[in-house]
Amino acid sequence: MNALAKELNEIIAKANPAVLDMLSELGKNLFMPKGIITQSAEAKEKAHKYNVTIGIATDKSGPMFLDSVYQCFTDMKPADIFPYAPSSGKPELRKKWLEKIKHDTPSLSAGTSLPIVTNALTHGLKVVSDVFMDKGDTLVLPSMFWGNYRLTFATMGGAEIATYNTFNEKGGFDVEALLEKCRESAQINGKIVVILNFPNNPSGYAPTTVEAKAIADGLIEIANSGTKVVAVTDDAYFGLFYEDDVYTESLFGLLAGKSDNLLAVKLDGSTKEHFVWGLRVGFITLGYTNSSDQSAMMTALEKKITGLIRGTISNCPHSSQSIMLRALNNTEFDAERAGKVAIMKGRAVSFKRVLAENDFTDQFTAYPFNSGYFMCLKLKKVDAEELRVYLLDQYGVGTISVNKTDLRLAFSCLDEADSEDLFKIIYKACGELSSK
Repeated sequence: MNALAKELNEIIAKANPAVLDMLSELGKNLFMPKGIITQSAEAKEKAHKYNVTIGIATDKSGPMFLDSVYQCFTDMKPADIFPYAPSSGKPELRKKWLEKIKHDTPSLSAGTSLPIVTNALTHGLKVVSDVFMDKGDTLVLPSMFWGNYRLTFATMGGAEIATYNTFNEKGGFDVEALLEKCRESAQINGKIVVILNFPNNPSGYAPTTVEAKAIADGLIEIANSGTKVVAVTDDAYFGLFYEDDVYTESLFGLLAGKSDNLLAVKLDGSTKEHFVWGLRVGFITLGYTNSSDQSAMMTALEKKITGLIRGTISNCPHSSQSIMLRALNNTEFDAERAGKVAIMKGRAVSFKRVLAENDFTDQFTAYPFNSGYFMCLKLKKVDAEELRVYLLDQYGVGTISVNKTDLRLAFSCLDEADSEDLFKIIYKACGELSSK
């Protein structure tokens, strides 16, 4: 093991041995090299005459660039586009995002790391898999989960996925099923990783305030009983809430710092939340208890994660980070976003209205949905994949088959005026297939 990795492990163990046990073997071996990056940072600070450490081409004005490229960013400084960004992300953006997290999460009383920039949220999930999970470790997920989790954690990472029933008979989130699956999985090796993806993809459901607090209380109790819990909040669709009883904060605020055996990890980003899918700006933030000074441990974990980023993709795009920093600092930003969220809410409400005003129940019913981009239909008579293909071939309608019974629809990309026609086409197609 590298001496730098040992040093970081010692810092973590001194602050909280349980967190060291949560790391994968790869996680324990990670470190941030004191090589070119570190030396360049030192030179940037002290080399006031010549700096020949930077691995880019420059001239007296700063970084060299092609005018044909710069045309796309004519109101931005070349220094905010063309140089490499730090492996942990643009410092100003990291600080701004932490301000946002604290503003959006009033329940957050614990300390946190400075958010580390990832190449959007999917990259953050891979970081979690590499840093905190070994082959055979258990990942707890609802039965309705994003398929990329399987690819990232199971196919590539070798994790075992344990699922629980997403909804209970009352039409709410099945909190007890989640907690029971966590208790069951904890018996395997005393450690679990649980992903709390709200609003959920594919169902479009976020917990109520009562459900959110019950989830947090239950996981804290499991951690206090001796299980090491890595609780990951996948907040990709954060802020897209459409009903009054929805819990409008990240569960990260209810979990961070509540037990030495529980490490809260927040994954979020601008991709869905700010409607900038192609910019690929995400973040990973760690929460810790305030019962003792664990800032040194957070710094050590940040260095491990930064080392992983450095060793895989080097750093995330500078231009995207600069764009989002400017946008977040724009006084019109929040109002503009609120306008887009209102449009999304209108589309979700139109789906609910159509479902309430029409009787489709002989062919399908809708799972609960109150947030996000999506909702799902539970089909009664036809196979979801067969229906998906039939809708495409016969009606030119594109949907997503999640499994044999569930069909996902994205209200995020359909005008309100088209909602009724969509459902009637799906209902008609179901009837045509089921009568064959």
